[in-house]
Amino acid sequence: MTIAQEIDMTKKDSGTQIIVDVHNLSKSFDGKIKAVDDVSFNVKDGEIFAFLGPNGAGKTTTINMLTTLLKPTSGTATVCGYDILKDSNEVRRNIGVVPQEYTADEELTGYENIMLCADLYGIPRSVSKERAEELLKLVELEAAKKRKVDTYSGGMRRRLELACGLINHPRLLFLDEPTLGLDVQTRTAVWEYIRKLKDEFGMTLFMTTHYLEEADSLCDTIAIIDNGKIITIGTPKGLKDNLGGDIIELGIVETDQDLSESISKVSKVKEVKQVTPGEYRIKAECGEEVAPLIIDEIRTKGYHVNRISLTKPTLDQVYLELTGKSLREENVDKMQVRMQSRTMRTARS
Repeated sequence: MTIAQEIDMTKKDSGTQIIVDVHNLSKSFDGKIKAVDDVSFNVKDGEIFAFLGPNGAGKTTTINMLTTLLKPTSGTATVCGYDILKDSNEVRRNIGVVPQEYTADEELTGYENIMLCADLYGIPRSVSKERAEELLKLVELEAAKKRKVDTYSGGMRRRLELACGLINHPRLLFLDEPTLGLDVQTRTAVWEYIRKLKDEFGMTLFMTTHYLEEADSLCDTIAIIDNGKIITIGTPKGLKDNLGGDIIELGIVETDQDLSESISKVSKVKEVKQVTPGEYRIKAECGEEVAPLIIDEIRTKGYHVNRISLTKPTLDQVYLELTGKSLREENVDKMQVRMQSRTMRTARS
């Protein structure tokens, strides 16, 4: 049975629309450090869902709880209809995990690594051999299946990790920073595999990332997380639309008068702020249509525009608006720094 057929059978049996259901989940370490702070959310069957946030935000800790590697301090969660505490074995049978760290044995071949994962799941060899060949074809590693992993590039290693995570034909696949350390070209290729899993196989994917373009390009739903708390959840378009429109930045030669009131009367202008004398930041719907109207309004007042720029809303602006800072790596746990540095070095080797 192929991946698509097995996932389809599982969906028919379950009949549920929510595949991950989380309520007030928290995780503290040493009774002091609260890595995850009272998060609640759900993931719909068949979507690509992402945690977007900086390193140290609580993304990996949440995944470790949902995949039963860590016990929560408080709260509840079900994954594929099973309680993460009471039904941990059933949770593991229904999910696949591609961790942030590279886990393949470098002394084994690609094929041998996949078969080892199949043995750990207790999949009969009569089934796993066929699955391994299917997955090697999916991730385009057929030609390299007999090579030891220590000869693989970073992109090949990541594709092998993806194949290993799919060996049990999971209904839900967790991807923790799936393109960390990869170059742009290889990252784009991994994105295509992720899209294929959703579009061709109907798989649900839960990923973590701190790459804005990755979340924007791939995901149906994004939860922005920072300091262990979920700040907001929505579609990429919805999150950007909530900013209130396009951003127009305007410079005027004359600085003797505040023209905010005049600019605010222009159709589809939603907000005007004078940043400094002669400098304005404007929120507007359909900025490309509004910008010429603003220029005309200013000219009728006898003033002269010397600079104008139009920016469409981005996820970085969303993050900045909600947290007061840009999405960047800061305040990272030292252990996490070492882990990610090792992963990036391996990816680039």
